[in-house]
Amino acid sequence: MEFSIFHHLRVLFFFFTLSSYSFVLRGDNITSAGNLSLRNRVRNRDKSSVLLVDVRSFGARANDHRDHTKAFVAAWDKACKSSSSSVDLIIPRGEFHVGPLRFSGPCTNVSNLTVRVKGNLKASTDLSKYRSGGGWIEFGWINGLTLTGGGTFDGQGAVAWPFNKCTTDSNCKLLPTSLKFVGMNRTVVRRISSVNSKFFHIALVECRDFKGTRLNITAPSDSPNTDGIHIERSSNVYFSRSHIATGDDCVSIGQGNSQITITSIKCGPGHGISVGSLGRYPNEKDVKGLVVRDCKMSGTTNGIRIKTWADSPGLSAATNMTFENIVMNNVTNPIIIDQSYCPFSSCTSNVPSKVKLSEIYFKNIRGTSSSRVAVQLHCSRGMPCKKVYLENVHLSLSSSAVGGSEKKQSRNIGSEAVSSSCRYVRAKYIGTQIPPPCHY
Repeated sequence: MEFSIFHHLRVLFFFFTLSSYSFVLRGDNITSAGNLSLRNRVRNRDKSSVLLVDVRSFGARANDHRDHTKAFVAAWDKACKSSSSSVDLIIPRGEFHVGPLRFSGPCTNVSNLTVRVKGNLKASTDLSKYRSGGGWIEFGWINGLTLTGGGTFDGQGAVAWPFNKCTTDSNCKLLPTSLKFVGMNRTVVRRISSVNSKFFHIALVECRDFKGTRLNITAPSDSPNTDGIHIERSSNVYFSRSHIATGDDCVSIGQGNSQITITSIKCGPGHGISVGSLGRYPNEKDVKGLVVRDCKMSGTTNGIRIKTWADSPGLSAATNMTFENIVMNNVTNPIIIDQSYCPFSSCTSNVPSKVKLSEIYFKNIRGTSSSRVAVQLHCSRGMPCKKVYLENVHLSLSSSAVGGSEKKQSRNIGSEAVSSSCRYVRAKYIGTQIPPPCHY
């Protein structure tokens, strides 16, 4: 009898425990399902809270060849003045003729403003519409802008390039930059294309926390002043994974910049990646904290170039700059410091540059040079370069630069034929050095 009672109690206890455990599991499942449902509601609410603004709602029509500038401005006003915290401005597929356009902030209530360009925007070819030094499309004084969508900005520069006198006239009228960003904070630009800009493709002025990636920038190799990306007086800027083929610098780092990173850029044709030109104007600010790495130059006139004007009107400096893991393919001047820079036909000044260059690192630079002077370090006699380091540089003469008889004479002509040239610098060398080091 005692055994039977004890046995029944154990059975009851087992079923009670099992049912309690099942309730807990069901409770957890109910809780999990409740949380999932809550997350879905929040997600759907977030989606519904994004204000969608479509340029077609303001009269823009794709492929009708009319000027849609007013429609785009009206759409921007709607987006920027919205009370929603998140806004998507939609430019759909198709061709739209616009410009010039100024998308200005502040957009007081909008913390995330996305401009989705899916179509092909074409710039006006009437140069009288543009102000000198301005932009075709300008974004200014906005926090939290994202420009994306896979679309194309066509500057239609071919009609304007004949009017560019800046290669011969220092007081020339500047043609418009295709995309200009002024006074921006927390900006992302990704998956867009820029073709045939009248002047620069993309320019940053006084921007902070700017990220650009997956950009495709193209213009003919003989198009004047079509710099791919120009950066000035900006900080915490990052450009990566982009292809740039232009008639000027793929990337140019102007005065007053700090903490700039350029990585995974394919450059060519063009003039390479440049620091400068610096020292042309009074009151220029210093450049510091530049990193250029994992880039490839193909058929460019320069690889990595630092250029400063002679007879600078004031003192400035460029320091703490690293160029690392750069591949040169048939580049005319793979590594060049030029402190007597002048792009004009006549430059007579004998006064040395007042831009101080220091803490410059060239690391793991390899490939081919189309000229026999593969490394040129020509610094200012008034302010010689300080702390210039070259580590593991291997540049040989490209086959296109070697004559037929020379090719027959030696298989090693590439490594034997290149040289380096130094002025007013005592560089420090680490590891492989081809061409051999030069000693000033």
